[in-house]
Amino acid sequence: MKNTMLWLALAASLSCAAGAMAADARTTVVIRDYTDVVAPADQAAYEAGIKSFNQCLAKHGYKYSWTAWTHETGDTYAYSYTSDPMPWQAFDAMQAAGKACDQAIRTGVNPHLRSETSAFMEARPDLSHMPQDASLNSPYIEVIYFKLKPGHDAHQAFVDVTKKIAAAADKAKWPNSYSIGEVRHAGEGAADFVIVLPSKSWAEVGKEPDTPLWTMVEGVYGKADAQAMRKSFNDAMQESSSHIDSYNAELTYKASK
Repeated sequence: MKNTMLWLALAASLSCAAGAMAADARTTVVIRDYTDVVAPADQAAYEAGIKSFNQCLAKHGYKYSWTAWTHETGDTYAYSYTSDPMPWQAFDAMQAAGKACDQAIRTGVNPHLRSETSAFMEARPDLSHMPQDASLNSPYIEVIYFKLKPGHDAHQAFVDVTKKIAAAADKAKWPNSYSIGEVRHAGEGAADFVIVLPSKSWAEVGKEPDTPLWTMVEGVYGKADAQAMRKSFNDAMQESSSHIDSYNAELTYKASK
């Protein structure tokens, strides 16, 4: 989608859900996301605290990976961490395994936080378009949040339209990739859905698709249906925001295999 997310007439991370795309459609998989905001003067100390925390996890044989992302736009003193996609029940074991390093977080990281938010993102492969050779493991991701109007109708309209768009992209063999997650338990005022778009470089971040999204949709469904879908989508939307993140290898924790 790239900047054709302006297809939504919007100003605009699951963070990473590539593994979820291959999951059994009958199994709900979710990604946990933490986003930390730090004071500029505390950045070095905060990053040192995260590295110490990761060292503690490795020492205790922690087997769950966390991918770190530095916010390149929006609040540039923010960092996001996304878990691998897992079923809900796996987070019980993850939480228990991480307790050994709780003190490392409390003493080395928390004192440098201005704020922290957490949410779960349910992977929605039925709404996404990830060709077989696509991956969200990219140096950059564009993360776009969608907050819908209250009520069931707006939610259903979003799901219906994005599902049809994904089907059209599959049928047309559209080469561009995007992953949609449904936000769960993120607190008051949170977005309802998030779209993640991978890019290999800044040049790719700014590149428009050779075939714009709505041109592709119109080619599959016809002009009248495409216009109706677009109106339904925009009518369901309350607001949107976006930012670009870069992969941070130094703060990422990769579990030993």
